[in-house]
Amino acid sequence: MPNSDFKRNIAYKLRIGDLLVGKSIMDGERFSFLGLGDRKIIRVNIVGNVIDRYNSTGEKKYSFLTIDDGSGQIKLKSFGDDIDVLENLNQGDTVVVIGTLRNFNNELYISPEIVRIQDPKYLLVRKIELEKSAPEVKVPAGQQGAIRDKILEDIKNSEEEGGIFVDKIIMSHRDVSAEIINQEIQKLLEEGIIFEPRPGKVRYLG
Repeated sequence: MPNSDFKRNIAYKLRIGDLLVGKSIMDGERFSFLGLGDRKIIRVNIVGNVIDRYNSTGEKKYSFLTIDDGSGQIKLKSFGDDIDVLENLNQGDTVVVIGTLRNFNNELYISPEIVRIQDPKYLLVRKIELEKSAPEVKVPAGQQGAIRDKILEDIKNSEEEGGIFVDKIIMSHRDVSAEIINQEIQKLLEEGIIFEPRPGKVRYLG
């Protein structure tokens, strides 16, 4: 009989870029949780596109998939009999993933529990859903202008490459939360200073 006291951890809906800027809290070599603001993240609900996969051919069975949602990339890793959850998935598929975060050798990854193929439009739906539900983060007084200038400088300097991905901006400024950077980029988009030629990538318009 199942333990009625058992409580499954919340599967937080997040973008991959949020996970990449979180802090992995370890108990020795064991991963405890991902610190993100005041939240302790253990399970996640992520939507992304499969961009790569690898299956073992030796005695040890494992399957690795890499997914991308425009804000960053993260691996799904399954071992032994659990690899069935990643069967029938191919490069280009849009998937919703519910799973537990793990960290090994300083690499954050997801151990998937449920993976379902979705219509590609679902990626945009999730992005809009998270943008609407995200609370406005207050930037410390006197820092907003400096953060905005740093973001604009990154975008301007990327023009020769045809723009820059938002996740790269986030990774370049680890001292600033992903929420604040996304918030400032949204303001720049609304003001017409930058534009988004493709999801997750921005260019300078001036």
